[in-house]
Amino acid sequence: MITPQSKTLNSRTNLIRAAIAAVVAFGPSLAHADPAKDLQVAGRALTFLENGPTGRVVLGVVFDPAKPASVAEKNAVMAAIGGGYAAGAVTLVGKPVEADDVAGVAGVNALFVTGGVNYGAVGSAAKARKIVTIGSAPACVNSGACVMGVTTDPKVEIVVNRSAAAAVGVAFKAAFRMMIKEI
Repeated sequence: MITPQSKTLNSRTNLIRAAIAAVVAFGPSLAHADPAKDLQVAGRALTFLENGPTGRVVLGVVFDPAKPASVAEKNAVMAAIGGGYAAGAVTLVGKPVEADDVAGVAGVNALFVTGGVNYGAVGSAAKARKIVTIGSAPACVNSGACVMGVTTDPKVEIVVNRSAAAAVGVAFKAAFRMMIKEI
């Protein structure tokens, strides 16, 4: 016999099953950081550079065209930037840059390095050009290829690689250094 309580229990059970199925099916995509949040934090962090940029800042988005995940991250970042993304005292404007082209890139103030690119090669080219590199992958900062790592999921965390920052000739204001982790 079906009672109102059993109908409610059955509905809840089906709802829980659907939620579990969604987490299993879409879990990996739900765990990805929000590019708009990452850009907001990265843009504001750029304003804490001693003599840092203000106004329009061209952010080169470095990607590897042979790696679908890198291309997808580039597309998400470029979509979040749109025609210009206001973040504190800067407005970020995106410019896609293939990883192999970093050594010759012109007209960028900073580089956002997507996951999966050859961090060593990109970092070396950026250091030679004295360009600040920002990445969302901890491996980029830990390797010294990225000056700054920004993650916003599950909480905001900014990590700065001191030697990478020194290599490109940048220093962060004291107030900012109190809010970040330096390695």
